[in-house]
Amino acid sequence: MGARTGTVVAVLAVLLALAAAVLAVVRLRARRGVATPQQRATYDVLHTAALAAEPLRAGLTAAAAGKAARHLRTLVGAVGLAVADTERCLAFDGRGGHHRDQLTAAAHRAVRANRSIVLSSTDLPCDRVDCIVRGAVVAPLAGPDGRATDALAAVADAQPAPGFVQATLEVARWAGSQLALAELESSRERLARAEVRALRAQISPHFIYNALTAIASFVRTDPERARELILEFAEFTRYSFRAHGEFTTLAEELRSIDRYLTIERARFGDRLQVRLQIAPEVLPVGLPFLCLQPLVENAVRHGLSRKPGVGMLSIEARDAGAECHITVEDDGVGMNPEVLTAGATPEPVGDDAGQHVGLSNVDERLRSVFGDRFGLVVETAPGAGTKVSMRVPKFHPQVRA
Repeated sequence: MGARTGTVVAVLAVLLALAAAVLAVVRLRARRGVATPQQRATYDVLHTAALAAEPLRAGLTAAAAGKAARHLRTLVGAVGLAVADTERCLAFDGRGGHHRDQLTAAAHRAVRANRSIVLSSTDLPCDRVDCIVRGAVVAPLAGPDGRATDALAAVADAQPAPGFVQATLEVARWAGSQLALAELESSRERLARAEVRALRAQISPHFIYNALTAIASFVRTDPERARELILEFAEFTRYSFRAHGEFTTLAEELRSIDRYLTIERARFGDRLQVRLQIAPEVLPVGLPFLCLQPLVENAVRHGLSRKPGVGMLSIEARDAGAECHITVEDDGVGMNPEVLTAGATPEPVGDDAGQHVGLSNVDERLRSVFGDRFGLVVETAPGAGTKVSMRVPKFHPQVRA
């Protein structure tokens, strides 16, 4: 009997040891799979900030404010939150919405003074017996120039404590930075559109004159050829002056270039030779609108048209892994490299000025979209022709062709 009891006790001891080991493994796995409270709090804050940032990055409209207000209120820890400009409340989330007019008036004062305001219950009188509002913090949303046109008002159910005030100010500062980024993005888009308009103004006058002159020369001698050139000219101008889209595809840009060269070959005849080497897999690659066409026009206008005899224009687009490498090369008269070095010499004049402006325009737009590593590389010298190279990422989040 005593031996049997000892055996049972030994079995129970083994089972308890196994249970403890299993429990330790479960706890270890749980520790590995579940975040700590600090990690969870950090994630929650970052996730909420990301949700608020998305509508704010589109600019502070009533719709954007309505989408962002709930997340901003969560970040502050307020019972209610208003986003207002100097004239109206754009959005309100949470409790205390019947104080909108008072908060909008306070927002107007905060924006005008460009400083935050702390309101107590005496500043927010109310005849509702169930009103929980006991104070608010109103903080201006500063723009890129440091001045504000809008404000954030966080509602408290007690006299605003220093921690609540500081949280409101920090959230307002962060929201203002998101609005500043939205304004910078809008400015970048306006600048890009202005640069495209500048390119169109540069390209249009001389090319239109030369194209119409070339077409006119065939009207009597070869009417069918004149008709074909008119259609090519119409399609070329339609693409160049299209009103939509900051980006295009390499295929569309090359199609427009082919129309341009068809018209120029009608003008130059056999003097203009063209060689294309295009990898089919890079044709869908997106790139800024009118960034390749000016390089081709520069090669014809400034390089080959001044060269006696036959001139060769080569256009190559190669697949280079995550990038597409494009070169436009001519064996024309070349140019002085100093005119391409900003600040090295006075601005060029005459035809060289147009060439310099066109290359600079394309270079700046490539860098603004893809980064400084993706500008133009120009190799040239008087009498040695010109080779212009660019690298374009195959995929980029900003490019929607």
